[in-house]
Amino acid sequence: MGGMGLFFVMLLMISWGWFGKLPSTKELEDPTPSLASEVFADDSTTVLGRFYIENRSNSNHREISQYVYDALIATEDVRFEEHSGIDTRRLISASLKLGTNGGASTITQQLAKNLFKTRKNSNIFATIWAKLKEWVLCIRLERLYTKEEIITMYLNTVQFQGNAFGIKTASKVFFNKTPDKLNLQESATLVGLLKAIGKYNPISNPEKSKFRRNTVLEQMTKNNYLKKEICDSVKLLPIETHYSSESHTQGSATYFREYLREYLNKWCDENNYNLYRDGLKIYTTINAHMQQYAEEAVAKHMKTLQKEFHGMYKKSTPWKKNSESLNNAMQNTDRYIEMKKNNATDDQIYDAFYSPVKMKIFTWDGDRDTTMTPMDSIKHYLYFLNCGFMSMNPKNGFIKAWVGGVNYKFFKVDHVSTKRQPGSTFKPFTYAYAVDNGIPPCTYFSNTPPVFKGYESWQPKNADGSYGGSLSMRTGIALSINCIAAQVLSQFNEQGPQGVIDLCRKMGITSDLKPYPTICLGVFDVSVYEMVGAYSTFANGGVWTEPIFIQKIVDKNGNLLQDFSPRTTEAMGADKAYVMLDMMKGCVNFGTGVEVRTRFGLNTPIAAKTGTTSNYADGWFIGITPDLVSGGWVGNDDRTIHFPDIYHGCGGHMSLPIWAYYMQKVYADRSLNISQGDFEYPKTEIKVDMNCSNNDDAETYKDFLIGY
Repeated sequence: MGGMGLFFVMLLMISWGWFGKLPSTKELEDPTPSLASEVFADDSTTVLGRFYIENRSNSNHREISQYVYDALIATEDVRFEEHSGIDTRRLISASLKLGTNGGASTITQQLAKNLFKTRKNSNIFATIWAKLKEWVLCIRLERLYTKEEIITMYLNTVQFQGNAFGIKTASKVFFNKTPDKLNLQESATLVGLLKAIGKYNPISNPEKSKFRRNTVLEQMTKNNYLKKEICDSVKLLPIETHYSSESHTQGSATYFREYLREYLNKWCDENNYNLYRDGLKIYTTINAHMQQYAEEAVAKHMKTLQKEFHGMYKKSTPWKKNSESLNNAMQNTDRYIEMKKNNATDDQIYDAFYSPVKMKIFTWDGDRDTTMTPMDSIKHYLYFLNCGFMSMNPKNGFIKAWVGGVNYKFFKVDHVSTKRQPGSTFKPFTYAYAVDNGIPPCTYFSNTPPVFKGYESWQPKNADGSYGGSLSMRTGIALSINCIAAQVLSQFNEQGPQGVIDLCRKMGITSDLKPYPTICLGVFDVSVYEMVGAYSTFANGGVWTEPIFIQKIVDKNGNLLQDFSPRTTEAMGADKAYVMLDMMKGCVNFGTGVEVRTRFGLNTPIAAKTGTTSNYADGWFIGITPDLVSGGWVGNDDRTIHFPDIYHGCGGHMSLPIWAYYMQKVYADRSLNISQGDFEYPKTEIKVDMNCSNNDDAETYKDFLIGY
C-alpha cells in the first residue's frame, strides 16, 4: 500500500516538473513535430516532392483506411477505447510476467514518446524515468483529445522507415497510394512494420514482413475485427509493394525541385518559416504531364545524341590534347577540394586520383557498379553532353516544365538557370529592334559583312563562307545568315547595340550584355530561363510576362501565406510582335528548323529559331506556339568539348529534336487543351508588307538548311 502511494507521489512530482520540464498545456494542445513541406503540381493534388528533416505529412481521420485503425488497435492496444492512457490490466500482467508476453505501452503512451522525444538516453534508469514521464503526458493527452484524434495523431507521427514518418508518407513510399486506399493486407503490413522497421521492411525483408503481416491478421481475428475465413485467405497472398522513393535525387522535376528549394530557403528566412519542419504547402505552376513529356523527350534524344558523340571520338578524345579540361574537372571534384582543405600534397592527390576504387557511374543504359580510378571517372563524365529545357505559358508566365539536365543524381548543374552563349537564337532581338523602329520585314540587305564605326576590325562571317547578293530580313532570320543580322544592326550606327540591349531588358533578359556589334550574333551568356521568357513576349502581344514557378504558399493549416503573380512589361506593340512571329515562322517553314515539318511532322502554326555558337559548343532551339513557348540548350559543361562539325553541332541537330518530341506528346494529350491554331491577329492594323516577293530565295541558300 505504501509502495503504491509512493508511486503516485512520484507521478505527481513528475507532473510538477521536479524531475525535468514537461511540455506545457499549450504545447500539448498544439504539438508541433517536424512536418515535411510538400510541393504540388499545378493541379494542386499531384505531389512532386517534399522537403523534410523527418519525411512526414499529415492525414485527417477520414483520410485513413479503417483497416489501419483496426489492425493497429488489435495488435498494439486492444483496450484502447476503454483505458485512459495507461492500461493498468496490461501493466500488471506485463510486470508479473517480466515483459515476456509483450509490453504494456498503449497507443497514447507511444504518441507521447513520438511527439515529445522522451527517450533520449538508453540506460535503464533513463528509460524508467522516460516511462513515468510518458504516463503523465498520456493522461494529459487523454484529457485534451478524443480517442479518434489520439490514434490519428499517432499514425501521423510514427516512424515507418528510415526517414519516412506518418501513414501518409508510408502509404506513398511502400504502395504508391494514399492511406484511404490501403487494403486489408497493405494495412496489416504497415502496422506489422511498426514492431521493427528494419526487420519487417516489406522491400528489404519480404518474407519476414509477410510473417509479421499474418501475425497482425491473426490478432485482428482473435479480437473480432476480422472473420477467420477472410484471415486465412488473405494470409496466402504475397507481399506486393509499389515502391516510390522519396529521395531528393529521384522522381519527377528533380532539377526544378532543387532550384525551388534554394528559392524557398530564402523565402523562409525572410518570412520566419522553416522549410524542413513547418509543413508548408507549395503550389507550383509545373504541369505533371508536361513535365513527364519534357523529361521523356530529353532522355529519348540525348541518349541517341550521346551515341553519336561517342562514335565521333572512337580514335581520339573530345578534349584531344587539352589537359586543362582534365585538370579543371579534377579540381572541381569534392575529393580534390576536401584533400586540398586537409593540406594533402600533390603526390597524395595524384595517388588518390590514380588508385582504383569501387563506384557507381551513370550510363544511358542504367547506373553501373564498377571499379575505376577517379581520373578515369572524370574522363567518363567529360564525354557526356547535357541540356536544359523549359516550357511556359506566355500569357500568364506559368512555367509548365523544367528539365535542368540529363540526370540530377550524377549531374548537379541546372542548365535552365545557368548561362551559355545563345548564338543565333539571340538574332530575333536585333530583328525585333529593327521592326520596332520601322524597318519592314521585306527590306533587303546586302549579304556582305558591314563595317561598324569604331569596330572596323570586326567582320561577321557566314557559316558556309559564302557572300553576295541580297536577302530580305524575313529570309535572313529564317536561314540564320550572320551578315544579314549584322547589316540590320548597322542601320542604327553606334546606337544599335545599346538599342538592342534596351529592348532585351524590357523582355526580361538581365544577364550582362555589352553594347558591341557582336551582340547581333549572340556572343554574351544568357540562361534558358531568360531566353524562353523573352521569346514569350512575341506570343503575348509584345508584353513580357515574367516566368514564374509558384502560384501560392500556404501553411500546414491551409492559411494562405503568399500569392504569386508575374511582373509584366510592354516591350513592343502587338502589331510589331505579330510581324516577328510571322517572320520567325520561316524558320520551320523553309529555314534552319525545317525538320520540325519534314522529320517530325508538326504542321501547326509555329514560330521558332535555331542557334549555334561558332565552335559548335552550344546548340539551341526555341519554338513558339500560341499557348506554349518552349526551348532549350544542349552542349558539354566544358566549352572546349563539342562536336567536330556543324552538321552534328548545330542547334537544329542538337536541340530541336527535344522540342519536337515534347510537342508531339503535348499535342497528343487532349486533356492539356493546348491550341493547335494560329496566333491571334492583333487589333492594331499591320501596315507593312509581310509577303516578300522572293520567298523562294531560300532555295538559293539551301545549304543553310542544316539548323545553324
